[in-house]
Amino acid sequence: MTAPVRSSLVVLAVGGSALALTLAWQHWTRPAIVDAQRQLQAGQFLAVLPARSYDNRPLDNALPLPADQPLHSKILAAYRATHGTTPTAIVLVSQVQGYAGPIKLTIAIDADGRLIGTRVVEQQESPGLGGQIADPQSGWLSQFANHDLRDRWALRRDQGDFDQLAGATVTSRAVIDAQQEALRFFDLHRNELLGAPGYE
Repeated sequence: MTAPVRSSLVVLAVGGSALALTLAWQHWTRPAIVDAQRQLQAGQFLAVLPARSYDNRPLDNALPLPADQPLHSKILAAYRATHGTTPTAIVLVSQVQGYAGPIKLTIAIDADGRLIGTRVVEQQESPGLGGQIADPQSGWLSQFANHDLRDRWALRRDQGDFDQLAGATVTSRAVIDAQQEALRFFDLHRNELLGAPGYE
């Protein structure tokens, strides 16, 4: 066997071993990666729910979504939080167009149709302006807690009940629209989302 052939065989053997090790490593680490991703998503999506307000794993069973969608936003997913067998909240994942791109929100609504809280999961708004919606320190999203469809879902400058995020009128209006539409979506599909008898 000539030296070039021997070298080629060595390279092939080393390459094959490296490939086999890489595939084995991916197979071995995949469950841990999937579990970490699931925990990260759970942390993001369920952060809107008060601690100890539920004892199930809401993200394990996404609810089927009705075909109709809101006008300005889109409901991407819905999850039911329960305590024992009693529904305590519905978490809606909503997407709305902001100033710089789509804004993805998690919106928690209690069984009576009152907003529990809203968190930003993804956004592309300008840092220091619209991007502040994702900063819990700004506290802007907290003003919507405990409001329902009877409130005036608009900025104060538009004769509504809510303050705008400074320097981010378009972003503020988009997030307000998404929350109002989530509440309306919940109201229209309350029995299906809460799992009332006949909808299970």
